[in-house]
Amino acid sequence: MQAFRFLAAMAAAVLLAVVPHAAAQSFPSKPVRIITPFPPGSGPDTVLRVVGEKLSKSWGQSVIVENRPGANGFIAMEAAKKAVADGYTLVQMDDAHMSLQPHLYQKIPYDTVKDFDPVATLFRTYFFVVVPANSPWQGMPDLIGAAKKKPGELTYGSWFIGSPGHLGAAQIEAATGTQMVHVPFKEMSQLFSAVANNDVAWSFGSAASAGPLYKAGKVKFMAVAAPKRIAGYESVPTVAEAGGPADFEVKAWVALFAPAGTPAPIVAKIQQDVARALTEPDVKEKLAGVGFEPYTVTPAEMKKLMEADGRRYGEIVKRAKISIE
Repeated sequence: MQAFRFLAAMAAAVLLAVVPHAAAQSFPSKPVRIITPFPPGSGPDTVLRVVGEKLSKSWGQSVIVENRPGANGFIAMEAAKKAVADGYTLVQMDDAHMSLQPHLYQKIPYDTVKDFDPVATLFRTYFFVVVPANSPWQGMPDLIGAAKKKPGELTYGSWFIGSPGHLGAAQIEAATGTQMVHVPFKEMSQLFSAVANNDVAWSFGSAASAGPLYKAGKVKFMAVAAPKRIAGYESVPTVAEAGGPADFEVKAWVALFAPAGTPAPIVAKIQQDVARALTEPDVKEKLAGVGFEPYTVTPAEMKKLMEADGRRYGEIVKRAKISIE
């Protein structure tokens, strides 16, 4: 009898190990839904749809993009965390949702660790220092000098309180001993129009968000907060090259997550298929067109990335005394 129980237990263990892998091999057997907090036509939405098309062809199943913008991503994340953890519902999030907002808000309706599992990174982007086209500034010393000349008067804009642009400027202030005035906007289009019209002195902006006005000659990119110059914008120096703080970066990444408890073999399959899609020439070309860099790390590496970013954002938020109820 004891031997029978042992063999039964062994058989059960083998079955439990085999079933998830079998499920991953047959995944997906129906359409996959990806919820995104980004509006239609935005940079992250565009990338998601391009990658979604590749996944659909590879999987032989539809990939449905469901836009649920608003409330700083809370609407999309509420919907995603309640979904069945089977790989058929994913959610697109960025580093602000996963690493910043837990420090920024006094209360958020989700737990980044308990409610979601990392699946696959999609891209990352670095931000430019954007000034009006007719600005007399030629480099970072001009901006820093103007801030020091009139403490608490020089204005900079961002697309919301706690945005990468806001925190990036807070890092500039901390690194240079300056104090500037933050002007938040509800929409990116309003922000960069304000910069172009000299309503605010400067802002951070990505190639996707500020690029159209840059190409139209209404704003100029004075520097890029990146470790090296960006492809397609080789004439724009890094912040360090432009006379600013050394090793200065303002960046963001966007990735896919699944409801917590999604089987690891399914997560691994999705990650591998997404990574493969990001290597295809037409995908890389479309991302480069909006200043995005394909970014591929494993779910385990994503966890470490989130933790490191969380520590960094926590320090910035605390130092700048930023808090939202």
